[in-house]
Amino acid sequence: MLRLFSAIPIPDDIAETLARRQTGLPGARWRPLDALHVTLTFYGETDERTADDLASELIRAQAGGPFEIVLSGVGAFGDNHRSHTIWAGVEPNERLNVLAGRCRSAAGRAGLRLEPRVYRPHVTLAYLKPQADPARVGAWLTGHNLLKSPPIRIDRFGLYSSVLTGDGAVYALEREYLL
Repeated sequence: MLRLFSAIPIPDDIAETLARRQTGLPGARWRPLDALHVTLTFYGETDERTADDLASELIRAQAGGPFEIVLSGVGAFGDNHRSHTIWAGVEPNERLNVLAGRCRSAAGRAGLRLEPRVYRPHVTLAYLKPQADPARVGAWLTGHNLLKSPPIRIDRFGLYSSVLTGDGAVYALEREYLL
């Protein structure tokens, strides 16, 4: 079984800028530079045949040509008043939403059933350990909330596999698609 998702990789220069912000928060497991991306669709566990079908269907998502996105602000996901993920946001972008929708449609054509979710594009910067101090998390978010990247040209996306380890997920690019 393969654990798959489609995503846009973050260019090295932007990843390095984000990495400079990945400090000063005890209990944060910062994501390495090569793991920084904007997820388009999470597909979950699938067998190899369905993965091959999905890879073929994603070719149809390539239409539309290159576009730009801008990273803006930071935030946290969590539950029960406890944050578990720190992220950098993405400014609203219709072209990004269309691409994510096409990647989701490819899953349906390949026979995958996805959980219904609202698409909230972001770049995961860190996963938080349960003992992370909520006050320190809030202070980190306040200190970095003016994050704003220059426009990032998006001319490709990829189908990635993910292997969960004790140190977090390790990703591998399975197939790349040019826009």
